[in-house]
Amino acid sequence: MEMKAKAVETDYSCPSIDVINTAVEIIKKGGLVVIPTETVYGIAGDAFNKDAVYRVYQVKERALDRPIPLLLGESHHALKLVEVNELFWRLATRHWPGPLTIVAKPSPEAPDHLKQWGSIGVRLPDCEICRAIARRVGGVITGTSANISGSPPPKTAVEAMSMLGGSVELYIDSGPAIFGVPSTVVDITSGKPVIIREGAIKASDLL
Repeated sequence: MEMKAKAVETDYSCPSIDVINTAVEIIKKGGLVVIPTETVYGIAGDAFNKDAVYRVYQVKERALDRPIPLLLGESHHALKLVEVNELFWRLATRHWPGPLTIVAKPSPEAPDHLKQWGSIGVRLPDCEICRAIARRVGGVITGTSANISGSPPPKTAVEAMSMLGGSVELYIDSGPAIFGVPSTVVDITSGKPVIIREGAIKASDLL
């Protein structure tokens, strides 16, 4: 029988410490939490927990050959995951915190279950809820949209709940997402920036 997920409300700019603590406790135990970001609502799990990452795929009904983006607590947490270079920091300095996901080659320190795709996408969100949670669970959480694959990404917690129901432990509702569209994704694994998805940041502004 499907479990009933809990839903809580908090202010986007000044989140309740009790809400953050509850989310962190769930994620540290391998659970999943739907969280607001400035782009769309996402599914947060412990990126360093292989079982939690694969559970995200199950919840989203997402193909395992498609990597999921990760959200950082601070920009330096990217060093745990990807190889950084001048281009990486130029993009990050200009667009972080914000709606830009940078896809780069995995660093040697990255866990094997994240290196299997040959690249890792990371983002420093402009959302204190995301970053506060990420900082408390090792610096990195999953950040893929809280929808069933192929469905529109949710702009509100209610939209996310209508798709995912009780397949996660907690929903954090802080009102409609600011942008309402996913992040822009740029791949720098070739040494040059290649836009693989145009989202909240326009290609002309990025390049």
